[in-house]
Amino acid sequence: MSLVDPASDTLEALARPAAAPPDGTGPTVPRIVPRRRTGQWAAAAAVLVLLAPAVLSVVRNDAFQWDVVADYFLTTAVLRGLGLTLWLTVLVMVLGFALGTLLATMRLSANPVLRGVSWGYVWLFRSMPILVQLLFWFNIGALYPTILGIRTVNLLGPVTIAIIGLTLHEAAYAAEVVRGGILSVDKGQLEAAQSLGLGAWRRLRRIVLPQAMRSIVPPAGNMLIGTLKGTSIVSVIAVQDLLYSVQLVYHRTYQVIPLLLVATIWYVVVTSVLGVGQFYVERHYARGTAGAR
Repeated sequence: MSLVDPASDTLEALARPAAAPPDGTGPTVPRIVPRRRTGQWAAAAAVLVLLAPAVLSVVRNDAFQWDVVADYFLTTAVLRGLGLTLWLTVLVMVLGFALGTLLATMRLSANPVLRGVSWGYVWLFRSMPILVQLLFWFNIGALYPTILGIRTVNLLGPVTIAIIGLTLHEAAYAAEVVRGGILSVDKGQLEAAQSLGLGAWRRLRRIVLPQAMRSIVPPAGNMLIGTLKGTSIVSVIAVQDLLYSVQLVYHRTYQVIPLLLVATIWYVVVTSVLGVGQFYVERHYARGTAGAR
């Protein structure tokens, strides 16, 4: 008794030429016709029809003053502000993830005090808007006139305040990203490392974090791009980042729109470069997995 697969029989029948018709004109081969996707092409055409006028209106609208944008795009003041923005972004990300990793390990600790302190930190700094945090640090002298006998009035400059405020804010989110990445590692890996006699710090550094990076990198890349754009908020405390630099120019020239376009284009360029870098970093840590590209 033989078992026959109907699906395979159907495929074989389609692959075989059809029998010759009675009139002797020869065998006929079934023709495979691709599926028509009329709806998708119609939707794409509609989107292009709606998008084209919008793009043309931006390009041809003289109010955007593209010549002014070109004149100020590479000026010293703008490039200096861009450099401070990039430096601030990198420093805040490094310090934020260093503190966030410490908070994540505390949150996963068996000690209830460490877990409670870590949870409270994340809860507090994720609940406060970043602008409020910066203003609190900017007015630290009004809250605490002296700390350990040191007068705090004018003790911290605007850049230092920006670093402290952004780092503390970033660490709260980084702690949850790192904690999620650590929890994604199979417990069997930890048990195997522990059976080999590896200490807690060595297990974290050599076993856990390399595997957790697959889960950490995507949200960390999004945080990096968000931090780059979020640094623009430090302009409220007179830190001469990219946005504040163009504000100084248009307060003098009253060319608000083209100077804002200068800042916008630079943000788009840098975030695009970071997006490409994130793609390759993700692909590096996804090696050997089903989702690797």
